[in-house]
This record gives sequence, structure tokens and C-alpha cells, in this order.
Amino acid sequence: MASPRITLTVPGPHGDREIGISNPDRVIWPEAGITKRELAEYFIAVAEPFLAANGDRPVSLERFPDAVGGESFFSKNPPKGAPDYVEAVTVTYNSGRRHPQLVLTEIASAVWAAQMNTIVFHPWASLASNPDHPVELRIDLDPQPGTGFADAVAAAHGLREVLREADLEPWIKTSGNRGLHVFCPIEPTHEFLDVRHAVIAAARELERRMPDRVTTAWWKEERGERIFVDFNQANRDRTMAGAYSPRALPAATVSTPVTWDELDGVDPTTFTVRSIPERLASVGDPWAGMQDNPGRIDTLLGWWERDLADGLGELNFPPDFPKMPGEPPRVQPSRLNPDNWPKPDA
Repeated sequence: MASPRITLTVPGPHGDREIGISNPDRVIWPEAGITKRELAEYFIAVAEPFLAANGDRPVSLERFPDAVGGESFFSKNPPKGAPDYVEAVTVTYNSGRRHPQLVLTEIASAVWAAQMNTIVFHPWASLASNPDHPVELRIDLDPQPGTGFADAVAAAHGLREVLREADLEPWIKTSGNRGLHVFCPIEPTHEFLDVRHAVIAAARELERRMPDRVTTAWWKEERGERIFVDFNQANRDRTMAGAYSPRALPAATVSTPVTWDELDGVDPTTFTVRSIPERLASVGDPWAGMQDNPGRIDTLLGWWERDLADGLGELNFPPDFPKMPGEPPRVQPSRLNPDNWPKPDA
């Protein structure tokens, strides 16, 4: 039997909003026993840091009509019947198509999204006021089979050194799963392709320094037991779980900002929908003020040009992107026909 509908009072910049939550006792995370009501209340509890990281930018909602582990789908544009405080901005996707995309301007929008069965929030790297120019350089450190979180931590420390040499200040968060996300605030002076090239330049420099521990290989068969530096997360319309966003994983883990000093001792499984409000109350938000002093990607773009001159060109794009200039063959190396795609040194 469905639990009765409740109403939550949600504070905001325009006063309190009353938001109805249907089936509040429905269990979303069966293993953890966390309900829909708890999820909605979580967003109220983490409103300030959640909006600082995910608000005022295009965002996609990952929605689960039943519970984690069940079917899911993405919502990008506001669905019919969305309240007027759920805003939108028209963005251009990699295909060239233009479409409205959701924008969160107050925490009531996230609570409404929870009522609409949203668990994971995927924000763009750009703001709604200027969606074509990222304000963050983002790098996803993705453990491959045979590696784990500790390997990602080691790679993150190496990446921090690389980025600081490029005059950028990196900030870090757990992915909510096995990996880590490194962000650098940047001035919105370059479009997505330039930022992607800056990420590739940083990734290649890290790979040169840690060749046995990290890789930029796009094809899984070439990665080995190394951390994959996922440069394609820097593309337009490519997103990762936002800071303080829950993940659709059994333990209800949350993608959580941490300090560099605490990184070595972090256990990402302890950061959950139930534990994060207490963490924020006791230690605060490690990402507070992150956007106060954005850097520039000029040094990394100089490294990109240097690598081009040395014969290192473009890397593969995701399969749904149009074929891009200079892109390598979109075929696994083990299936490459040299008659059709001769190697560069052939």
C-alpha cells in the first residue's frame, strides 16, 4: 500500500515553498533502507554547497521510477507540468542540435526533482549565462580492473603536481564509486574543444610521469591495470555526477568534496546520504570558495601545441559524436585493418 503524500517546507531566496512528496516511505536504496522522504530532506540539508556546485548551470537528471538497480532514464529539458521555479536554458549539443536544458536556481528545484524520482544530478562544466564556455576543467580518474581507489589517490597526487605547474589550482572529490574527480576553476575564455585539449595535455604529461600507473588509452584493451584519465568527460554535453549528488549505488554513496590533506585516509563508502549532512556540520564544505580565483588554460594549451609538434595528435571522441578533424580510427586496435588505416609511422 502506498504511503500517504506529505508536504515539505523548503526555504529559498523567494521564501518558503511547499512541495508535495508522494509515496514518501518508498524505499529507494533497499540495502541502506533509505526512503524517498530521506532523499528529499537530504537536499534541504545540503542546500548551500549543493547549489554552489550544481546550480545556475545546465543539468541532466538521472531518474529511477522504482529503486536503484532498476530501470532509469535521463531528463534534460523540464518535463511538462514542471513548476515555474524550475528554470531552463537553451544549449547546443555536440550534434549541433539546440534544446532547452534544466537549470537549478534554488534547492526547491532539487527537492522537486527528488519527487520526480531523480537520484543523480549531472551538471555541465559551464554556467547557464554562458553555456558554451566552461568555468571548470574536469578530469575523471577512472580505476580499471585490477586497480582501486588507492591507485586513483596516487594518480590524483601526481595530477595535482602537473596542474599546479600549469598555473591551475586543483580541487578534488570522490566520484561516489571507485574513482576520483579533479576540478580546476577556469576563466570562461575558451570553448569546450579547447578545454578538452587542455585536459589531454595534462593527462599526457601525467602519463609520461606515471606510465605504469595511468593511461590515456581510449580502448579498454590497451589500458591494462592502470588508472584511465578520462579526457572525454571534458566534452560538451558530457557530465559526471555533481558534488554532493547521491549515486545510484547500493550504499547510497555521495560524490563528496574532500581536502587534499585528508585524501590519503578517505574511505569513499562512508560518504552517504545519511552521513554527509553531519560531515558538513562538523568540517564544512571543502569546496567553499572554489570559484573565487579561476585560472587560465594557456599553459596547458601550450603543452597541447608542443605535443602536436611532436606528433601526438587528437584522441578518440565518444561514439555518438560526429567524426572530428584529426581523430584516430573509431575501431579497436586489435581489429584495425592496416590497409584501410595505416599507422602514423608506417
